[in-house]
Amino acid sequence: MATGPAHPAPAARTGTESPALGCTTEVGRLRTVMLHRPGPELARLSAANSAEYLFGRAPDLVRAREQHDAFAGALRERGVEVLLLGDLLVEAIEHSGAARIQGITAAVSVRRLGPHLGAELGKYLRTLPAADLACILTAGITFGELPDISVSTSSSLVRQMHHGDDFAIDPLPNLIYSRDSSFWIRSRFAISSLARRARAREASLVDLIYAHHPRFLGARRAYESRVAPVEGGDVLLLAPGVVAVGVGERTTPAGAEALAHSLFADDLAHTVLAIPMHRSGVFMHLGTMCTMVDTDAMVVHPAMADDMSAFTVHDDGVGGVAVSPARPFAEAAAAAMGRERIRFLDPDIAVGVTDNGEWNDSSNTLAIAPGVVVSYRHNSDTNRRLGDSGIEVIEIDASELDAGRGGPRCMACPLARDEI
Repeated sequence: MATGPAHPAPAARTGTESPALGCTTEVGRLRTVMLHRPGPELARLSAANSAEYLFGRAPDLVRAREQHDAFAGALRERGVEVLLLGDLLVEAIEHSGAARIQGITAAVSVRRLGPHLGAELGKYLRTLPAADLACILTAGITFGELPDISVSTSSSLVRQMHHGDDFAIDPLPNLIYSRDSSFWIRSRFAISSLARRARAREASLVDLIYAHHPRFLGARRAYESRVAPVEGGDVLLLAPGVVAVGVGERTTPAGAEALAHSLFADDLAHTVLAIPMHRSGVFMHLGTMCTMVDTDAMVVHPAMADDMSAFTVHDDGVGGVAVSPARPFAEAAAAAMGRERIRFLDPDIAVGVTDNGEWNDSSNTLAIAPGVVVSYRHNSDTNRRLGDSGIEVIEIDASELDAGRGGPRCMACPLARDEI
């Protein structure tokens, strides 16, 4: 399977040591980030299956790669170390036989393939070079692309009845939105439980990387749930010890409560703010509704700015949680952060969805330092108003990157930020 042209080599870093891993806020100077460069998994999308894989349309892969390379380049120009998920996956598989088995086990579904075809496909995948295996784990494989393994059509009803273009292993086009499958809080990582079937296996690949890649040797987990969904796009680190969690289409109340309990038990947070979100399909994540652009400032979609509320969750001191009644989010957040107020920057023009249905993600920005954010160029009004409010905006082209309905923050999993 063709994998396309090689990505540009990372820019050389100064110094001899990589930044220490960990994040306490959304806006501390970004030192290291994990991105996923669009690959052949995006070429699997079509007009017929885009909605199934949560995309508004099938993007142009060549242009998506060019735009993503420019995004990564803009980060590197600001001194950010960019790690690419695809590279990390190959290196983890090369480094560890257990990583290879973990990836194959997650990808090969006996429920879909049956025991005999599943076993033979797993055996075949174990023989592949790391790069070829990584490509299949991300881009999937159709029944028509299956190798000539010992389970033939005459001995497998599954193989005989499926069409050649059906997927034996699903592609993962949403890997480009690397924030959702994991996030870091203080010096620990949290593995998300993704709600949609089309995305469920993404977390297993990130888990594989953190568990087996030498770069993450000794890294400890903050949270992992395979029961109640929590997605990284719903988690905002407002300040050291203060975590906001959107509860709506992807993250459930049970997931938010389980996350709070885990963070309190490990002394990673003292307050969790659970924010109800409309289940409209417009705000799939809290990060599509609002993002932090400075230590005391957020850009918030106008549909939520006026009635955004939050339940305040604390440790009850006896192994459970104590939940205070909902109150206005700005008030609850300021109190938890020890501030007089939180600024909502011109939400009346932070347009995320226009009347004609175009998805702009103007309220989804990636902060790379206090008061410095990356935003899509087509959000010109929002970017101008952010600039007028003292926020430096680094604009990137994104006509293809937004096909899956995600902004710059969605595409970036910060691994290391300076403390504030």
